[in-house]
Amino acid sequence: MAPPAKATTKKPDGKAQAVKVAKAVKSGTSTLIKKSKKIRTSVTFHRPKTLKKERNPKYPRISAPPRNKLDHYQILKYPLTTESAMKKIEDNNTLVFIVDIRADKKKIKGAVKKMYDIQAKKVNTLIRPDGTKKAYVRLTPDYDALDVANKIVWVFHSVDRFVEEERQEAGILKDLSFVAKKDLGRIGFDF
Repeated sequence: MAPPAKATTKKPDGKAQAVKVAKAVKSGTSTLIKKSKKIRTSVTFHRPKTLKKERNPKYPRISAPPRNKLDHYQILKYPLTTESAMKKIEDNNTLVFIVDIRADKKKIKGAVKKMYDIQAKKVNTLIRPDGTKKAYVRLTPDYDALDVANKIVWVFHSVDRFVEEERQEAGILKDLSFVAKKDLGRIGFDF
């Protein structure tokens, strides 16, 4: 067997290589020009800022805008007309309301201003044993609580009179049968 053939590799001539490099430097090829490095001022690498488009939804994700469940009509339920409340009106220039349990003092103050156009000096609240919230609305000295109470029809005389008239009309029907009275009782008449 013959000895294996040696791979012949030609070494490039040093002079020829130098001429080639000199020519490349003169013409300015990109392989030999060094890229200047960007100066980094932070050790943290951040991804580049990309284009962020505004949202352009095909349909609304919420079908209707949310309704304010605690508006001024909901906050102030009704005024209290007990004897102690009347005493507060006369002596302390204070109106007494039953309010929504979720209403805070600022919301109560705003609701009184919006509904009755009166300025409240301060509001005190308490939660009654039956679970309702009572608010004592102290008015500023330029408002008189008694006048305001009359203005907002505090004492419901007209409503009471209407109910009394309805009961008198129902009194005509006192000789009705028990079933008829029961039906009227469901509507709201008392016998």
